[in-house]
Amino acid sequence: MLILRCIPLLLLMLSACTPHAKQTVEPKPLPSSFSASTAGTQAEPERWWTTFGDPNLNRLLAQLFRANLSIVQGHARLSQAEALLQQSRSFRYPSLSLEGQTGSSSQPRTGGDSQGESSQLSLSAGFELDLFGKLASRNQAGELNYQASALDLQSLYISLSAQLADLYYLAVEQRAQLELTDATIDSYRGTLQRIEARYRQGVAAAVDLYQARQNLAAAQANRLNFEQALAVAENGLAVLLGDYPGSQRFLQQAKIPAAPPQLPSGLPAELLAKRPDIRAAFLRVEAKDAEVAAAIAERFPTFNLMGSYGLSRSNVTGSLIRGDFWSLLLKLSQPVFDAGRRKAEVARSKAQFAELVAGYQLSVLRGFQEVEDALSANRTIAAKIERLQEQEKATAAAQRLTLDRYLNGLSDYLPVLTTQIFNFNSQSQLLAAQRQLLSQRISLARALGGHWMARQLNTDHQQIAEQGTAK
Repeated sequence: MLILRCIPLLLLMLSACTPHAKQTVEPKPLPSSFSASTAGTQAEPERWWTTFGDPNLNRLLAQLFRANLSIVQGHARLSQAEALLQQSRSFRYPSLSLEGQTGSSSQPRTGGDSQGESSQLSLSAGFELDLFGKLASRNQAGELNYQASALDLQSLYISLSAQLADLYYLAVEQRAQLELTDATIDSYRGTLQRIEARYRQGVAAAVDLYQARQNLAAAQANRLNFEQALAVAENGLAVLLGDYPGSQRFLQQAKIPAAPPQLPSGLPAELLAKRPDIRAAFLRVEAKDAEVAAAIAERFPTFNLMGSYGLSRSNVTGSLIRGDFWSLLLKLSQPVFDAGRRKAEVARSKAQFAELVAGYQLSVLRGFQEVEDALSANRTIAAKIERLQEQEKATAAAQRLTLDRYLNGLSDYLPVLTTQIFNFNSQSQLLAAQRQLLSQRISLARALGGHWMARQLNTDHQQIAEQGTAK
């Protein structure tokens, strides 16, 4: 009867409520194409690093996905988000609890003590009627936040794979720089020996001898810089692979490979679907909109349906009473005065929504910028390599010519010193530019995103879950 009497009141309240309208969010209209757009020379691969054709890089990346501790942390965070999602789902279902009690008592009375025993066993249930969508909105927010957490982990896969490939080729470049420096030192040492011989014969001036020694010492000192850069790169690789620096031996490759064909940039609109960080930002906007709806619904009445059914038995001074009992209750709770707390929570949620909208739009702009920057860098560094190759040929020829003229007594040593420095610098700059082109290929792959991370994540997360079950 009580429930029937409440129905008109429920209908009246529902008719007076205005539901929260879902907010639509769109980024600033995207350009039709990138300014440096290219169709590329190949189809987009399943995994971008396979275009480098480097088995050692493939092996290191497979090790990265197994052993990197940041990825392990990311999977743990994803499991936490999954647990929070399960918690939010549970509020939409009835709660059931089994309760039991038993006891004995003794009370003094006229004519003797009254003793008794009693026991009860009951099943209690509770269910919140989600008339205003509060629980549904919270559940939706949980679903969206969980999906965003999975996309965050995909972003981590992209970032770490690019970081490892970048460090790997940086280490290759430093080994190549060391080989170049060692060859240069040998050349300088040979030149110094010839100048020393000429000096003993009285043909060369003392200043020529000192300049040759200066050139050799400068090259030997410069070698230390490459040694340090190589150590830093290999230490970074070891930590990325979940190990202590110095505990792994990496392939001593010292030849920078040719850059693979550039990946197709596609259309700007495709970037929104291929970039997990952009998709995660959008999902968090939608999740916050659902939280705004939940905050608004929190200001409306709460209806809880509660019931219980059980068995009881009591025996007081030989008088046995037993039977079953039940109850059904509809509980209404309406906030009357909270000093503006719920209203302030709605305002806070709306402000957070506005913040996330701006963040999403900014992530789209930055993603577009990263692709544009990578496309521009790929183009300009490729052109720079062509100029440096021409420069290296010219400086090598100039070095041979000036050394021959000096040894034949046709010029002093200063032109030899100058061309030796120029030739070494041009070769070193060419090596650096060749590695930078590889780095920009990697940057473009990272900026374009993809879908391989989702498959890798699902495989790894399943393995981690199985390992946890086995324990």
